[in-house]
Amino acid sequence: MATPLLPDTFRNAIRGEGVDVVEVGAWRTHNRNHKGPWGPLHGVMIHHTVTTGTDYSVELCRTGYTSLPGPLCHGVIDKAGRVHLIGYGRTNHAGSGDPDVLAAVIAERSPLPADNEASTDGNRHYYGFECINEGDGADPWPAEQVEAIARTAAGICRAHGWGPESVLGHSEWQPGKVDPRGPIGHPGGPALTMDKIRSRVAELLADDKPAPSKPTPKPDPQPVVSLSRLIAAARQDPPRSGTPVSYPGARIVEAALAAEGMLARALVDGHFGSATRDAYERWQRRCGYTGTAADGIPGRSSLTTLAQHHGFTVAA
Repeated sequence: MATPLLPDTFRNAIRGEGVDVVEVGAWRTHNRNHKGPWGPLHGVMIHHTVTTGTDYSVELCRTGYTSLPGPLCHGVIDKAGRVHLIGYGRTNHAGSGDPDVLAAVIAERSPLPADNEASTDGNRHYYGFECINEGDGADPWPAEQVEAIARTAAGICRAHGWGPESVLGHSEWQPGKVDPRGPIGHPGGPALTMDKIRSRVAELLADDKPAPSKPTPKPDPQPVVSLSRLIAAARQDPPRSGTPVSYPGARIVEAALAAEGMLARALVDGHFGSATRDAYERWQRRCGYTGTAADGIPGRSSLTTLAQHHGFTVAA
C-alpha cells in the first residue's frame, strides 16, 4: 500500500531521472477527487492519446470532453520526450479493469494475468500518463519519447520503492484496450511493448545514480487580468466592432474560454466583442449563475474560477 506522493515530490521524482517537465496551470489541484477516492497507489499506467500535436493533446487531456471530463491523466508525454503535468489526484485515465491484474501489480508478479474483467476502479490505484501517438499501430514512437516513458515510470517507482513490475499498459489492465502500440523509431521499426518499457525501467532502477536532473527553471509569472479593465472592455467593445482592442488582457480570457469549448479559437483576438460576451455568459451559467447574473459581463467569482483552471491571476 502506498500513499500518493506529494505533488512536488512527484514532479521532482520525474525530473530526478533527467526528464524535462512542463507544469501546466494549476496542475497540483486539478483532479476528480470529488468523484471518489485516490489511493492507495500501486503502479504507473501508460496510455496513448490517439491524437497528434502537443498543444492540442495536452489541452484535450487537461480538459477532457463532455462524456469524460478531465483531467484524463497526470501527465502527457510528447514526442520530444517532455512530460506536461496537467493534474494530480484522481483522474479519468484507467477506468475499470481486472482485479487479478491489480493483485499481480501489488505483488509485483510477472507475467501479468490476462485482463478479462472490468470490475475494479483503476482511477483510484494508478498514476497515469498519456503519450502522444495516433494509436493506429503505424505512428512511430521516437526514441526520445520511449526513453521519457521509461524514465518517468522509473522515477515514480524509485520514489515509492517499487520494481519495474509496477509499470503496466492500459491494454494489460482493461479488456478491449490496445494502448500503447506502434513501431519504435520509424514505420516498420520494432514494436513498442510494455515488456521493453519494463526492461528499460529495470535498467534505470539498477543504477544507483539516476541521470542528474536539469536545473529547475523558474516558473514564468502568471499573467494578470484586471477585472475592472476587463469589465470596461466587455461593456464598450461589442458596439465598437472593428475598432482597436481596448484591453489586451481580454485575449487571456478568450483563450481560456476557447479551451473550455465556449468560444471558437478563431475569435481569440483580444477584442471582447459580442461573441466573447456570449461565450462568457455560457461560462457564467456553467458556474451556476442564472438570470441577470449571467449577462456576459465578467464578475470576480466566475473570473477567478476561470483563472484557477487556466493559470492566470485576477487583479482589481
